[in-house]
Amino acid sequence: MLIAVVLAPADPLPDVDPLTAEVRTGQRAVRLSPGDAAALERALRIADGLRAAAGAPRLLAVAAGPACHDSALREAAALGAEVLRVARPAELPEDAEYEAHTADALAGALTRGGARPDLVLCGAGPADAPGALSAFLAHRLGAAQALGLVSLAPSGGGPGSGLTGVRRLDRGRREVLDIPLPAVCSVEGAGTELRRAPLAAALAAAGAPVPVLRAPAPRPRVRTVSTGPARPRARPVPPPEGDAHRRILALTGALERPDRPTVLGPLGAAEAADALLAFLRRHGHLPEG
Repeated sequence: MLIAVVLAPADPLPDVDPLTAEVRTGQRAVRLSPGDAAALERALRIADGLRAAAGAPRLLAVAAGPACHDSALREAAALGAEVLRVARPAELPEDAEYEAHTADALAGALTRGGARPDLVLCGAGPADAPGALSAFLAHRLGAAQALGLVSLAPSGGGPGSGLTGVRRLDRGRREVLDIPLPAVCSVEGAGTELRRAPLAAALAAAGAPVPVLRAPAPRPRVRTVSTGPARPRARPVPPPEGDAHRRILALTGALERPDRPTVLGPLGAAEAADALLAFLRRHGHLPEG
């Protein structure tokens, strides 16, 4: 049985330029997120349970990103997991299109050599994150998906019999899920703490090389060429008929609302201003009142 953990290490306190809003992450500050740590701990617990039941599961930790993710992978290696990093640039924007391509690269890494994971665990991200990587990965692997779990354990029927998960609902409710295998599950970070590795294993993994698999080139992205307000289509109207004089009168509407000639004056400055304002208001150039 192959259990894979997809890790997404990140800098929890990046520097943000107050003028340009550029986000800069520290290479040494990249670490496992609470969701990643919970996913790794859940995978270790499931693997321990299968070993106790005479199973021989493989545990593989995979991360897609630059070389600064190796420190988090070495932490997983110290806990007994095989590790693999899928090299891909970090300068691409992390949107749904980025996650779809990341899922393609991870699915290729997890199924290389004909292997296919029985269970893939991911850490549930914050509510404002795109968070579609688990769903994309389940689609690529043809596996069932159960997202946002607060607990996950084997169902008790032996290796390969499936899992039982609990998901948090609104208003304090919970739902219990019977999850068939293969499956892709994401777990929340609350309530689960990652165990500490033995000192000897941590020292051995600190300088160990991390296997790297190069991700395929990303597909061309959709680019926005221009944006602007919506302009309604012009309403077709029949052309005016008659000679040039009649057409000009029809286009300008000079005969539709004629003002009778009015003789004003002599008036003072205040009365002349009132007459002008009344004319503009009557023709809609000034608001009423």
